[in-house]
Amino acid sequence: MNEQSDSSVSGTARVAIDLRRYPGIRRLAADYSAGAERLLEFYAGDPSRPDAWRDAIGRAQEHPRDRTALCDALTRQAQRRGAPPACGAAVERLRDPLAVAVITGQQAGLFGGPFYTLLKAITALQLAARIRREFGVPAEAVFWVESEDHDWNEVNGCEVLDADLQPHTVRLPNPDGAGTLPVARVVLDDRASAGIDELAAILPATEFTGTLLTKLRAAYRPGTGMSEAFGRWLEFVLGDQGLVVYDAADPATKPLVGRIFGREIAFAGRTAELAAAAGRRLEALGYHAQAAPPQGQVSLFHLGDGRHAIESSGGGFTVGGRHVELAALAAMAASAPETFSPNVLLRPIVQDALFPTVAYVAGPNELAYLGQLRDVYADFGVPMPLIYPRASVTLLDSAGARFLSKYAVPIEDLAPRDEAALNRLLEAQLPPGVDDAFRDADEAVRRSMDRLIAALPAVDPTLEGAARSVAGRLHHEVQGLRGKMLQAAKKRDETLRRQFTRTRSQAFPGGHAQERSTGFVYFLNRFGPGLVTRLMTDVPLDAGRHWILTV
Repeated sequence: MNEQSDSSVSGTARVAIDLRRYPGIRRLAADYSAGAERLLEFYAGDPSRPDAWRDAIGRAQEHPRDRTALCDALTRQAQRRGAPPACGAAVERLRDPLAVAVITGQQAGLFGGPFYTLLKAITALQLAARIRREFGVPAEAVFWVESEDHDWNEVNGCEVLDADLQPHTVRLPNPDGAGTLPVARVVLDDRASAGIDELAAILPATEFTGTLLTKLRAAYRPGTGMSEAFGRWLEFVLGDQGLVVYDAADPATKPLVGRIFGREIAFAGRTAELAAAAGRRLEALGYHAQAAPPQGQVSLFHLGDGRHAIESSGGGFTVGGRHVELAALAAMAASAPETFSPNVLLRPIVQDALFPTVAYVAGPNELAYLGQLRDVYADFGVPMPLIYPRASVTLLDSAGARFLSKYAVPIEDLAPRDEAALNRLLEAQLPPGVDDAFRDADEAVRRSMDRLIAALPAVDPTLEGAARSVAGRLHHEVQGLRGKMLQAAKKRDETLRRQFTRTRSQAFPGGHAQERSTGFVYFLNRFGPGLVTRLMTDVPLDAGRHWILTV
């Protein structure tokens, strides 16, 4: 099953496999994680090299930015959410002119979103600690809550498993403004409490359930904004680790990046053009372009009665169905920057103009589109950080881990929804010689019938067809007998079947990778708050591996 297996200091067993084996990892992310040289031209440096880190630290420290205004806004956010003291202390350390940030981020998914959200934050915390330890530089982990997206359907659901390891998705009904307003402006109503009640009915009861639900109700209480609830929940889980949570919709920080907005308007379409050109270069190397922006696209939204795209039109722009001249739009960006929001291409530029970012912790899809932005960073005069892949992890209980180890089942064999891997496993449990005997019998029948078919035409040519029909039936009968034998083996090995199905339900619930589908709230309910410490301790910073952790 494994390429590397050990037991960490906390006693948690772990197994590592090459990330390229793990299902669903696209080639660009796999090659980047493995250190492919030919991809480095698309990024700011190789995160496996210490000199790349020193260079990135220097760039982040030297770039001018208003740390005081930024940290004042971060402090107000943390105080509004009631963040733990460790969060406030981390913000204060970011005021140091030499301090750098390791940033990751995600949309404000219900109850924290999928497991990979937690993995991204933990990777950022680990990297910040490494920078402090190895380079002697103040470094803090920051979680960027992408709260200005208006796609409610992307954030209003959370998948968890029941006591039988069957997946269920809890969804919140649409509050006022859902799907039109940015998520940060969507305020939870009483149905949020009903959603937590539904979650409580699905989750298996553990010693941790009561405390977990109490904290969830405190975070997702009616009258709270969706993104604020997400930030509060993240601080409940990781605040004591010193994670700084930043809500990107904060109007207080928009004036700090007004220059970025103004330049994007003045050179409308240039960001999209540069990203598209990089995408074509990636495609020429055999990779995919994650972002394919239309020609002339302005990489901004306007926030008014909703979130409106800004499109070039007749020498000016169209915003929410109305025409706006260039001068007027530029004046709006200068006087009211809080009414603008970057799209996916411009968001990283805004992020790293605000923060002294030395590294961004990215998921596989982010890795791809960030590889299209090096020239965009240069165009705006903002230093591009190193891009570091998030940790990739599957959590299994001890029974699931024993099954994989005992039968040497590769974890990727659990991904398909058919029984091919199970049948191979069951066949391997057959007494020695049984399968060979079936193959020998089938081959002997085939040879005998071939001789008979060859001889019959000398007697009566019309009998050849009948002989071939008999040969087909005999082959079918032998295979049918073999199938009955396998069915008997399956009944005999029903325990093995249950173990296979149970382990697959953990690793690939509903056929999807655990880290990309199952909400991390499920694992906190099952394993408790100590899970965070175990992940921090037992998942190494090793971008090229997927870790299977026994908890």
